[in-house]
Amino acid sequence: MSSPDRSHDLPPDPTTTGFGRVNRDILGTLHPGRLYFAALALCLLGIGWGVWSWTQQVFNGLAVTGLHNPVMWGAYITTFVFWVGIAHSGTLISAVLFLFRARWRTAVSRAAEAMTVFAVMTAGLFPIIHLGRPWLFYWLLPYPNQRGLWVNFRSPLLWDVFAIGTYFTVSVLFFYLGLVPDLAILRDNSTGWKRRIFSIVSLGWSGSTREWKHFNSSYLLMAALATPLVISVHSVVSWDFAVAIVPGWHSTLFAPYFVAGAIFSGLAMVLTLIIPARKILHLEKYVTPSHLENVAKLILFTSLIVSYSYLIEFFFAWYSQNPFEQTVFMSRLVGDYAPLFWLMVVCNCLVPMLLFIPSARRNTALLFVISLLINVGMWTERFVIIAGSLARQYNVTTWGDYGPSFVEWSILLGSLCWFLFWFLLFIRHLPCIPIAEVKEAMVHGSPAMDSLSAEGQP
Repeated sequence: MSSPDRSHDLPPDPTTTGFGRVNRDILGTLHPGRLYFAALALCLLGIGWGVWSWTQQVFNGLAVTGLHNPVMWGAYITTFVFWVGIAHSGTLISAVLFLFRARWRTAVSRAAEAMTVFAVMTAGLFPIIHLGRPWLFYWLLPYPNQRGLWVNFRSPLLWDVFAIGTYFTVSVLFFYLGLVPDLAILRDNSTGWKRRIFSIVSLGWSGSTREWKHFNSSYLLMAALATPLVISVHSVVSWDFAVAIVPGWHSTLFAPYFVAGAIFSGLAMVLTLIIPARKILHLEKYVTPSHLENVAKLILFTSLIVSYSYLIEFFFAWYSQNPFEQTVFMSRLVGDYAPLFWLMVVCNCLVPMLLFIPSARRNTALLFVISLLINVGMWTERFVIIAGSLARQYNVTTWGDYGPSFVEWSILLGSLCWFLFWFLLFIRHLPCIPIAEVKEAMVHGSPAMDSLSAEGQP
């Protein structure tokens, strides 16, 4: 007599069910091919070149840069503001959209959070690089010392120390908290020394109901704490300029203007990073055209705000009847910085208008090109604001133009390679898609995850 068939009593194979396939697909991205290591080598080469250029500045002084009176803030401060702006999209996508329960954020939230941390790390280098004696940067920190010195709390440099320190601390905590469930998955799928490391950093996570309850409460609290930083941190950076009486800077518009520009540039950087990663790591099932389209819609919305801010700036200059303000803004239109100004307008105002076309929002190649142009335009915008305003102040006899030197361009290239280096390390050692959130989206029937849900669940 044959024994009864009990195959239906066996648990489902974790490698063929929907959840098992999610684990396999996303953990598979941690083993990239030769292209990854070639990119990593190029980044290390760029970092080395930037460090060598910086040593030339340390030994020879700031004379190797293009800085001179009246433009003493140039490419370094421009790039500092640019990278701080880039950092804001991670908080927007992960925190603000989480609070609004926008489930489409799942596909890009982890990469955006990592980008936030690495962008703040890059931005923090430039106030130090800009110093004439960078080895004394710790003098900016308010701590008791035997020299009897204390910081000047009215200095914008000190404001930046607090802004960067606060934002970096909260961003790292928010990033790490969201990683904990995925670190436990890495622990369970690793062996040897990697398993020991992931066992430590996963904090003993077992996935119990009690742990998920506390995790969700903590993540909600961190999201609520991080959300005001989107406004506060870049408002502080904008006050570096707005509190000065330099024409073109002294405006109450700067805080909301800089915040909108920061979110705009940060969202563009998300697309710049996630589109190639999606193709190279074969994540098309997890980062769908619908996800990219939603990011594109946010880019279009913030582009309209930035374009409106450009118009309002010129309106204020005309309405105030201040000849110094009018001179600065007229020089942007037809002066020495006019080509950069019009490049800024084309990249930030006109090019994003293509995103009104639905087919353009779902064309990944076009989205990648648009995101690159926006990044160029936003760096140019900060350069025009900083250098263009300083070059045309009150006294005509002190006017002068500024252009970055070869050393400055080399350091800027090194900073870009520094940022990409850390991002490449991230996608090599940690899941760039939140595994636990993808599974949750499958359970709740997120439209973006329908193709995965159809593969079956345990």
